[in-house]
Amino acid sequence: MKSTVFAVCLFFFLSTTIVFSQNDLISMDPEKSIISNTKNSENHQTLLAAVKAADLEEVLESKGPFTVFAPSDIAFDKLSEARLANLLRPENKKELHSLLTYHIVAGNLSASTILKAMCRGKGKASFTTVQGDELTATMSGIDIILTDSNGNTARITTADSNQRNGVIHEIDSVILPAKL
Repeated sequence: MKSTVFAVCLFFFLSTTIVFSQNDLISMDPEKSIISNTKNSENHQTLLAAVKAADLEEVLESKGPFTVFAPSDIAFDKLSEARLANLLRPENKKELHSLLTYHIVAGNLSASTILKAMCRGKGKASFTTVQGDELTATMSGIDIILTDSNGNTARITTADSNQRNGVIHEIDSVILPAKL
């Protein structure tokens, strides 16, 4: 573990650009808001539907800045259809709001900022979500892994999609607050 942390820290200090996989996050317009760009994303339609159902559009259109760990549609597909349908029901708006705000951190956390925090934390960094619980960031190879309060993990697949009001990092799984 120490050698991985050292390698990551060395990589961070020697490089200012981190290259992650390409997808439609890269083509998002940095002059538009998180919500505006999400509406135009082909990979985040389930996230957009959930944001609308939880009445979070106005928040993600506001000044921010916010860091959104955005599950792709494929990530949402890992949840059962019944669970997702249940969350999208109007009577479960509070639970959906909790789930979505668990994917948002106040402030603009670039991948470099996350890596720097991990270097200072000897391989780990914790970030408090808007929902109030913490996410822990660690490394697995060259991937940044987020771990929720239940031990579930999500890998950042595309990082640093800059927005007018923050940054989006696409993740490969939905992370869950302890209350869900």
